[in-house]
Amino acid sequence: MLRAARAALCLVIPGELLLAVLLTSGVSIPSPVLVVSGVFVACVIALETVVVARLFLAARREGAGRREAVRLTYERLVPITARRLVGFEAAGMAALVRWLGRRRHGVPADAIALPYAGARAFTMGILVFAAIVELVGLELLLRALDAPAALRITVLVIDAYGVLIAFAMMAACSTRPHVVTGTEVRVRYGAFFDLWIPRERITAVRRDSRFDEKGLIGVDGDRLAVAVSSQTNLVLELDRPITAVRPLGGTVEVGTVRFFADHPAAALDALRTRPEPMTEAA
Repeated sequence: MLRAARAALCLVIPGELLLAVLLTSGVSIPSPVLVVSGVFVACVIALETVVVARLFLAARREGAGRREAVRLTYERLVPITARRLVGFEAAGMAALVRWLGRRRHGVPADAIALPYAGARAFTMGILVFAAIVELVGLELLLRALDAPAALRITVLVIDAYGVLIAFAMMAACSTRPHVVTGTEVRVRYGAFFDLWIPRERITAVRRDSRFDEKGLIGVDGDRLAVAVSSQTNLVLELDRPITAVRPLGGTVEVGTVRFFADHPAAALDALRTRPEPMTEAA
């Protein structure tokens, strides 16, 4: 039943969005299609209600409180990939607010931040510019074709959201730098990746520039690469493998971590020197 509920959600949401766009655009839809769609949605709502109730009661029987049961129900109903994608968007929107306020995420006062967003600022700028050009171009094209206002608005909203996501990605990378504290090293990539490494687990730190990394988060055996524009320039060797959570929720054991910093020399000094912890005034 849980699998059926998940599959139904994946079908009904895009289907209803498409139907809404067609209706608001003035497309004539046969009555039988509308009736079947309504019945299907009602069945899906009933199925989801039953599944949610069963999952909630099961969590309560396991001893969870109401709030904890709601969280467990959500996690068991929604696949981890979907949860991670929603989390990325939420973190990106929060990063925009921090970006505008010139604040950073997860950088204590006694820590050293290692930025990495500078290397892809030009690329992201081109991406944002292209998205804006696409938004304006499609709007002009649809107006020239005398497309219905509802269709134009729908396309405009989707394109505008794409531009917003591009800005959110830039903001997330700028406000979530790598972090070095006296006890941990935090290797990050925007809202997509976050790896905490205890400093006692690090046996060697070295500078090693590579320009052929594949993907943002690449894994080759027990070697992890967190690349920026296909580049890494710092390497951490660990005494034994540590668990890293990949962007869509998969896990991998890694013993070597490669990552990129805008200022590798300063980053190397920070990684080789333990910051002194802050002490409270007497």
